[in-house]
Amino acid sequence: MRYLSIQQNAVTYNIIGDIMYQRIRDLREDADLTQKQMAKILNCSQQVYSNYELGQRDIPTSILIALAKFHNTSTDYILGLTDNPNKNKSCSH
Repeated sequence: MRYLSIQQNAVTYNIIGDIMYQRIRDLREDADLTQKQMAKILNCSQQVYSNYELGQRDIPTSILIALAKFHNTSTDYILGLTDNPNKNKSCSH
C-alpha cells in the first residue's frame, strides 16, 4: 500500500509540473514574445529557457518569481495551485 501512495504522488507531481510548464509557455505566447526574448529578460540562454518550458530543467525560485512579476501574475498560478491568473490585490489583514 505504501508503494502505491508514493507512486500516486509522483503522478500528481507530473500533472502539476505539466501545468506549470504549459502555463509559462502560454504566458510567453500571450505576451507575443519568443523564447529568445523571454530568455533575455530573464538573463539566461534561449536553450535554458526552452528547457524550462519543456520541463527538462527545474525552474529556480528566482526565475519563477521573475516570471510571475513580469507577467503580473502569481507564482501560485504558474505552479498550478490556482486557476486565477490575476494577482490578489486585496489584503485580508
